[in-house]
Amino acid sequence: MSEPNVTDLVRIKAPYTRDVLLQEVAHDSGMVLLRVRIREGRRFTILDLDAETARLWGGAMADWAAGQERT
Repeated sequence: MSEPNVTDLVRIKAPYTRDVLLQEVAHDSGMVLLRVRIREGRRFTILDLDAETARLWGGAMADWAAGQERT
């Protein structure tokens, strides 16, 4: 089994010295996931999301951000 092809998409500097990196992870099987890597100091949280989960999460975040702009 070979290593997946990982492509960096965007790096975001978040509050409180957190670093968020979004990556596309393409497996030989054809499965493609969105990897969310959150770095907090020396601690990492890594989530691999399918397209539907990423779409729902992204929509919820966009809705929340839009609500903040109105206040």
